[in-house]
Amino acid sequence: MTDRLLKLTDAGVSIWLDDLSRDRLSSGSLRTLVQERQVSGVTTNPSIFAKAIQSSNVYNAQVRELAARGADTGEALRELTAHDVRAACDVLRSTYDATDGIDGRVSIEVEARLAHDAVGMIAEARALWWMVDRPNLFIKIPATLEGLPAIAACLEDGISINVTLIFSLERYDQVIDAFLSGMERARDAGRDLRGLESVASFFVSRVDTETDARLDRIGGERAARLRGRAAIANARLAYRTYERMLASPRWRALAAAGARPQRPLWASTSVKDRSYPDTRYVTELVARGVVNTMPEATMLAVADHGVIPADSIYGTYEEAEAVLRELAEVGVDYDDVVTGLERDAIAAFTAAWVGVAADLASALSESAHH
Repeated sequence: MTDRLLKLTDAGVSIWLDDLSRDRLSSGSLRTLVQERQVSGVTTNPSIFAKAIQSSNVYNAQVRELAARGADTGEALRELTAHDVRAACDVLRSTYDATDGIDGRVSIEVEARLAHDAVGMIAEARALWWMVDRPNLFIKIPATLEGLPAIAACLEDGISINVTLIFSLERYDQVIDAFLSGMERARDAGRDLRGLESVASFFVSRVDTETDARLDRIGGERAARLRGRAAIANARLAYRTYERMLASPRWRALAAAGARPQRPLWASTSVKDRSYPDTRYVTELVARGVVNTMPEATMLAVADHGVIPADSIYGTYEEAEAVLRELAEVGVDYDDVVTGLERDAIAAFTAAWVGVAADLASALSESAHH
């Protein structure tokens, strides 16, 4: 089974797990995935942590200690999540060392409520970087307009960044500009650029979910034929944007100074529509130098029956452009789709964070009164 995952890795795709919990750490499940399933990184988000904390008693002892020292909810949440991320960084440290710092990375996200507050995101990123205190950490900053200056400022500070919630090609261009600016400023400040890493998390399946819903409302044969084609076309054109960055004079100057490229990361790769193959957002997006972060179920599906090509992006750009053109012709407004997806994702992560914070507040209060 692992042969397929090895084939994916050999094709140049880094396999990261889109999940983390203390149960996964204490059971040794994460270590096993690293040793046996080619897993070379971990991503988290507020929804993942909310689920982990709300569905397990394994956090109770730490919650009691936090209550005993009068920690407020925000501090307690940071401590709980930083604890897990630090432990995951330690599990992946050998991968980090073996890949010279490219893989073996674990991501922790700035608080979703700060998504439109550049100053707040920079402050939170610095605090989390200090708190986790591991070289193989990524701080996740959303690709909102306010996130762009935060990305550049954090890279300038020497903080490795996972730029998250990228849906549109235009925003991805802006993210690349923020990455290049941050790296240039780090170089000009005399920082060693080796080890200062970044990935750009381009969200995939949600683009199909939203586009397909619109196509279903439009109806007709042409709309039906376009179902399930938007997300992969969008991501493939994002890879073309990445290739253009690699060919740019700005990038070549940074590479000469020791920098490594901001890799595209395919996120949201579980299939939401059961009528589609459950491996499509992995097997259709194979190219050298990308990351694919997947839930364990998707990873196991790929390991079991994924058909892994050597490359499924090269040579697809004209077809991908044609898909986006046709979508516009049948009445799907691309800009409206991607803007709505960014807004909805931030709202969902904020709601998850607020929900787990409320649960934690009552747990702290209960512990304090015992």
